Amino acid sequence: MNPTSTVDLEFNPERDDLGKDKELSNGLSVALQIGDTLWVANDESISLERLSLIEGGNTGNYKYGRHHKQFSLDNYIQLPVAPPNDPADLEEVDVEGLDYEDGYLWLVGSHSLKRKKPTLKDGTKEAQKQLAKVSTDGNRYLLARIPIVEGDGTYTLTKEITQKKKKHTAAQLRGNAHGNDLTEALRGDKHLGSFLAIPGKDNGFDIEGLAVAGKRLFLGLRGPVLRGWAVILEVELKEDNKKPSMLRMKPIGPKQRLYRKHFLQLGGLGIRDVCAQGTDLLILGGPTMDLDGPVTIFCWPGGAEPKGESVVPADELVRVLDVPYGQGVDHAEGMTLFSPDGGTAGSLLVVYDSASESRQLGESTAVADVFLLPGTANPRRA
Repeated sequence: MNPTSTVDLEFNPERDDLGKDKELSNGLSVALQIGDTLWVANDESISLERLSLIEGGNTGNYKYGRHHKQFSLDNYIQLPVAPPNDPADLEEVDVEGLDYEDGYLWLVGSHSLKRKKPTLKDGTKEAQKQLAKVSTDGNRYLLARIPIVEGDGTYTLTKEITQKKKKHTAAQLRGNAHGNDLTEALRGDKHLGSFLAIPGKDNGFDIEGLAVAGKRLFLGLRGPVLRGWAVILEVELKEDNKKPSMLRMKPIGPKQRLYRKHFLQLGGLGIRDVCAQGTDLLILGGPTMDLDGPVTIFCWPGGAEPKGESVVPADELVRVLDVPYGQGVDHAEGMTLFSPDGGTAGSLLVVYDSASESRQLGESTAVADVFLLPGTANPRRA
């Protein structure tokens, strides 16, 4: 399906530079609309970017960017690996999921290992050595919430605030540079445990989506995909009684397990993002390996309120639309329900990693797509 309109995301040029000849605008991994603001992130940074609506609607094109503000995550939560003096040594958070619920902005890192890309010019032997090197950025083990407040016509993050006699505090799941309570809980899992030691782009464990519905968090996994079945993890977090800046997992699964597992038959695709639409879950499906496509958005009816663990066959999913993709470029990474006029969200905004030249305007502007969500009178089954 072709997009019905586009959105220009205009970044402040001074804040668009990631170093290493990379820009924020060249690879966006998440998007979230809150009021007249869009929140996005580049997965190679440790910051979130807030863009405000400038204009749009009549010509089918919207512009966001007024008062572009960058929020460095280490100002609100304790990163497992503190930012170094040299930006070249930065350990990225790899933000792959973003959502808003009950006054909190929630975010999740990929929790994945990475394998070094081979440099063929260095010869076969060196390339083989590089392919054998597996490492991690410790900041990827991050699942956190940050209070968000409205003021002066926009939204901003804060470390702590009291509203309606209730204290809101920035907090994160207990962990360090080697893992957290979630990865520890999964180590003995018969489906997922063995994949924690495999890099994300090798069909290893890799979180690439976050949707919050009430007290529950739904984590979409790019990998592993098990014989064509993708995985969503469901968790619920609570504040540590002794340390409010830390979160703990509540037992919600069978036999007091700290998580639930949901398996979805997406035709071999992994999950690149998820978002809640009422009681349903919208799922951005894409390749788990380093491939260009296909990319499809599915709807799991009732997925935001499952009664227990699930195994969802293809005929119980609605195929909403197919997202265009390029050859080596324009990989759909994030989506958010979108309504620039403040009304009921009837569209999806999609942002892309490895942006093509046609998606890069001027010095520091990226182009996102908007797709009209079709009605459900005659849904196509997956």
